[in-house]
Amino acid sequence: MSEFFKAELKDRFLEYALERTDYFEIQTLYDEFLRPNYSLQFVEKLIKEIQEYDMELLDVMSGNGMDIFMLASTPSTEDFLEEGGFKDMYVKEEEKWDVFVEQLSSARKLSKDEKQLLKKSSPRLKREKTLLIVLISAIGISFLFTLISILNSSFLEPDYVPADEFERRIEQLHLQYLEENQRLETELINSKKLLDSILGVQP
Repeated sequence: MSEFFKAELKDRFLEYALERTDYFEIQTLYDEFLRPNYSLQFVEKLIKEIQEYDMELLDVMSGNGMDIFMLASTPSTEDFLEEGGFKDMYVKEEEKWDVFVEQLSSARKLSKDEKQLLKKSSPRLKREKTLLIVLISAIGISFLFTLISILNSSFLEPDYVPADEFERRIEQLHLQYLEENQRLETELINSKKLLDSILGVQP
């Protein structure tokens, strides 16, 4: 149910109460306006909303196990309806919102110069954005290839040496060892001779 229809129902309840000079049951409003499409609880809900807005609009009595059982108009009921009632309140509230939305939509628009400046700067911004994306992509790809290369050299490509190459390297190391050993022996002999000459020892 729309808010406007609810406002109209509240006004009808008040008008009905104003037409009567006595108290009447809430069931009467249900039978008069809402049977059979809505429930009695819905009538109670609308009466409570009227009370929440202004307790003086209706004289409400409880009874028969119900918080709202008997109703009657008050001096404020007629004054409220003459001022427009709930429907008029709803319409005015909607008009306020319409004005507010219209003000938002007609907020300061760009001038002709501002629009042209925006158009001029737009391709430049797009070009700078494209260059930035290309640069970031190049750095990312470079980093990715470097990472793959490190992984390949460390884990995926073991350094296998053929048997003949291995033997050649061993032989080369053996020769280097012999040469280094021979050099050390020669240096040792020369050092011994020098020491003997210093001490005056004859060979």
